[in-house]
Amino acid sequence: MVDSRITQEGEAIRRRRRCMDCSRRFTTYERVDEIPLMVVKKDRRRERFDRQKVLQGLLRACEKRPVAMATIQAIVRLTERLAIESADNECTTRDIGELLMKELKRVDRVAYVRFASVYRDFQDERQFLEAISQSRKQD
Repeated sequence: MVDSRITQEGEAIRRRRRCMDCSRRFTTYERVDEIPLMVVKKDRRRERFDRQKVLQGLLRACEKRPVAMATIQAIVRLTERLAIESADNECTTRDIGELLMKELKRVDRVAYVRFASVYRDFQDERQFLEAISQSRKQD
C-alpha cells in the first residue's frame, strides 16, 4: 500500500496500491456495508431507526430544563447502540421508549414525566400523578 486516506465526503477510505509483480498502481475505495437499523412499531410495522426522531423527543422533554446537550447526545448514542446491538438489527419502540424513560428518570424527573406523558399517551391528570408517585417510590 502506497497511501491511505478518507475521502472528502468521509464515506469511504481511498487506498493507493502498487502491484508487486508489475509495479502498476491502482486505487481502491473501501466502504462500510450499511445495514439499516429497523424499529418495530406497536402495530408491527417496521421503519428505519431515526436518530433525529429520538433527539427531537428528548429535546422536547428537556425543554427549559437544566439538562446539558452533551447528556442528551449521550442518551441518543446509548439508544442507537441498543438498536445496533439488537438481534437482526431490529428493536421495538417499547425497548427504545423504556430505555429513554430510564435515562431521563436518572437525569431529570420533570423531563421523565414529560416524556412518559407522550410515550404512554396520558389521558388525564391521574396518570401524571401515578407517574410521579411511581418515580418517587423508586428512590
